[in-house]
Order: sequence, then structure tokens, then C-alpha cells
Amino acid sequence: MNQPANRPTVIVVSDSAGETGEAAVKAAAVQFSPVKILIKRMPFIHDKEGIDHAVQEAQATGAVIVFTLVIPELRDYLLKQSVRHKVVCIDLLSPIISTLEGALKLQARHEPGMIHKLDEEYFRRVEAVEFAVKYDDGRDTTGIMKADIILTGVSRTSKTPLAMYLAHRKYKVANVPLVPELKPPKELFTISPDKIFGLSITPDKLIEIRRERLKALGLAEDARYANEERIRMELEYAAGIMKRLGCKVIDVSHKAVEETASIIMERMPLL
Repeated sequence: MNQPANRPTVIVVSDSAGETGEAAVKAAAVQFSPVKILIKRMPFIHDKEGIDHAVQEAQATGAVIVFTLVIPELRDYLLKQSVRHKVVCIDLLSPIISTLEGALKLQARHEPGMIHKLDEEYFRRVEAVEFAVKYDDGRDTTGIMKADIILTGVSRTSKTPLAMYLAHRKYKVANVPLVPELKPPKELFTISPDKIFGLSITPDKLIEIRRERLKALGLAEDARYANEERIRMELEYAAGIMKRLGCKVIDVSHKAVEETASIIMERMPLL
């Protein structure tokens, strides 16, 4: 179905990258499904000219402005211009910052881009992401000994997206797929089971996921990859390995990646 010409639009204005504002708008936009809201980011706005441009575009297109400006002068100017030009304008950060200032009896720094400072935490996150990419398929088993977390399970149990999500929380994650024709790496049986998380799934859900995957690849849905007998055999094999490992098993059949990650992080040391 084609989008209407007057597709609702939100312009995210920020004196930094604008990721916070965009993420907030995306989270809210889900509530208006099936309407598709167009989100346009205008990052690194550091002067009044940039704000004027954003207001003019919003006025011309009927867009709403959502902004995360921490510099008071720019924030006040945007609010003034939005009233003058009759543009709907939503301030995301100021209510939170001002409330925290009052509650904590502290003065905010009002410095843009602080969340993206290249500090130790940032580099640890980058290192964890690189680790997750390197040890994603289980071929290099040395990652098992270096990892904070090891994920194991059959194909299409969200191991890779889960590993990347945890990597952005600074955990080094190794991904070990379980395939009946392949012997699991011996390293998996030499480490603490507290670091290992087995991902299980119901046969029906796995069949559904794998058939959708085959369809996306333009392959026949009745391929061996999505065969019910084969899937049940894979899951039985994986369950046996997980039992031998003595690891925690999480059923991901109806869980979002974030939900599974939350369960894992509750059992792991904070980084």
C-alpha cells in the first residue's frame, strides 16, 4: 500500500547526534500502527540558523518537532520560534533535567554530546561488539575461553541478535551453534556453566521462523532446514547437550531479544 502524500512527519532536532530523540519517537510511533510516521533527524544544530531551517521545514510540511537541546539559549530560541510560526514543538530533555536538578540539588552541565564522549566505557562497548562479530559462528573456539557469556542453541534461536544486544551492554559474547552432525567444541565443557546460556524454542515456532527465512531467500518452504522431523531431532540433540553442560536454558519462543537479554544480565556481574 502506498503512503499518502501527507505522511505524518516528526523532525528530531538535536545539538548532538539526535539518537536519543529518534529512539524516543520510534518507541512512541509504534503506538500509531499501522500508520507509518516519517522521522527526519537534524543533528548537530549549534546555531540559530539551524533552528530557523528546522522550523521553516516543519511549518512548510506540517511536521512536529521533537528536540533534545541542552543548551538553554538554543532551546529557548526554538520554543520562541515554534510559537511564532505555529509549529508543534516537544521538548524531551528539559523536564527531566530540571526535575533531576531540583530533586538531586545538583546543577546540570548543559553540554551537548556528553553521551558520546570517547571514554573507557565507549571503547569497552566497541571491543565487545568486535568480539561478538569475531566469535559469532562458533568456528573459532578460542572465543569460548575469553567470553563473558556463551550462547548456544540450534539455528534461528536469535543467538546473533542477542549477542549484539549484549555486546552493546559491554559483555563479550561467543555464539556456539548446536548441529547434530557436528561435535560441540570441547572448550564448552571446561568452563563454568554459569557463563553458558542455552536457547530453546518450541518446534512449531522454529518451523515458522525457518520457513519465513527460506521464503525471504526465495527457497522452497519444504526444504530440510524447515522439515518438522529434522527440527525435532535438532532440538532433542540440543537439549541433551545443554543438560550435559548444566547451563541455564531460556525458552525464546515468545520472547523479544531485549527480554531474553534482561534474563541473562540478571545472572551476570555488572560491567
